[in-house]
Amino acid sequence: MKSVHTSLETFQQDVLDASTQKAVIVDFWADWCSPCRVISPILDNIAIEYADELLVAKLEVDDGENMKLAGRYQVRGFPTVILFKEGKEVDRFSGAKSQQQVEDFLEANI
Repeated sequence: MKSVHTSLETFQQDVLDASTQKAVIVDFWADWCSPCRVISPILDNIAIEYADELLVAKLEVDDGENMKLAGRYQVRGFPTVILFKEGKEVDRFSGAKSQQQVEDFLEANI
């Protein structure tokens, strides 16, 4: 499955509620952020490879009211990727990572 785009309006359903069924990682990203463009295709690959156990959601922080979510989760830099399970944050990382680093992060947490 491909990643889903979420927003302030749909975050509860797309991420928190969905994370009671399977783990959800949220990519907090911005269009002007070059590391965000590096990790985006990696997360798209992860969404496909881990489709049975994981959902990937992307939140563009500069779109509409989405910065409020970045504030709520104390996101300080972009990209920040947060893993949710059972409606709660489990772990996070910031900055561009390799596919292997993202897979290692997931293996440690799901």
